[in-house]
Amino acid sequence: MFYIFAAILPLVLTSCKDHQVLTMAVGTYSDGFYTYRFDASAGKVVSKGLFPEAPGAFAKAPMPNPSYLTYKDGFVYAVSEMPDSTAAVAAWRFTNNSLSAAGSQLTGLPAGGEDPCYVSAGNGLLAVANYSGGTLSLYRLLPDGGIAPLDSLLHSCAGGPDLSRQADPHVHCAIFTPDGKHLLFSEFSADRIGILDLDGQNASGYRCAAQLHSDYGPRHLLFDASGKHLYVIGELSGDVTVLDYSDGVLTAKQDIRADRVDARGAADIHISPDGKFLYASLRLQNDGVAVFSIAEDGTLTNVGYQTTGVHPRNFNITPDGRFVLVACRDENAIEVYRRNAKTGLLKDTGKRINLEKPVYVGWLN
Repeated sequence: MFYIFAAILPLVLTSCKDHQVLTMAVGTYSDGFYTYRFDASAGKVVSKGLFPEAPGAFAKAPMPNPSYLTYKDGFVYAVSEMPDSTAAVAAWRFTNNSLSAAGSQLTGLPAGGEDPCYVSAGNGLLAVANYSGGTLSLYRLLPDGGIAPLDSLLHSCAGGPDLSRQADPHVHCAIFTPDGKHLLFSEFSADRIGILDLDGQNASGYRCAAQLHSDYGPRHLLFDASGKHLYVIGELSGDVTVLDYSDGVLTAKQDIRADRVDARGAADIHISPDGKFLYASLRLQNDGVAVFSIAEDGTLTNVGYQTTGVHPRNFNITPDGRFVLVACRDENAIEVYRRNAKTGLLKDTGKRINLEKPVYVGWLN
């Protein structure tokens, strides 16, 4: 297990003349996640910093491998991506500009919850995707924001052709639909998207919502602001798939290539705040971020590519759309890119936020 202590934080969002200062959370494959103050106008960290191993960070939550975080209703939820029974998900209360522990639950017990790699909150539930366990864990959220014991555990299955990576079940992502009626999750080894029906805090009716093409390896899922279009990135195929969504029904309408060198390491996807561009990070070869324009019907057109440091995993876009921050795990740095709002293209600012194995960037807002 791990230990948690309270840390004092600044305001989530402050404004000083033309400057907006965001509270940024950074997850790592190390011994904790960190918080920073990031000037979204200047594209740089403005914290003085308290930790020599993470210059500029002003608070640290010690826990092993906090590789993915989510923020909802004043709470940060973080997975501890461990390959054994110590795997866990933890709650942190964010109030009065401070973090305090709000409890944790093991994902590795009673069975099949190793290497939790994604967490999302909705409908009074916490959904955790367990990669090595090949399971989806659901927890009820308590009125105080804490996490109740495991409520249900759904086992995925294998079936994909890549025997080196799809021989065992894997679940990589779980998100709540914008209408609040369903939970979608990526079944990496079965090349499909699963769906559960939600009735309040009750989940039931598992079925396949979309069968993707063989050797796809679905990783992350993302809705656009309208809630009518779902985007999926295939870690193995390097494709981005566009699906129409309506009342629990997914209809595929486009596959477009993001990875053009068959690196089989596609990672993350995000849409710019103006809704005009989609970005996809790609690893293992020709590491970088692919850029797509988005048409009114949700379909994509490839408009560019930005190379990055080694192993760009998760990334995020500032709420004003000016900058894209890319967590390059094997560079031990978050790289800052300026975004052209008209073309969608990125330009390296040369600014770096240095720390050990960053793999997640998010905003506490």
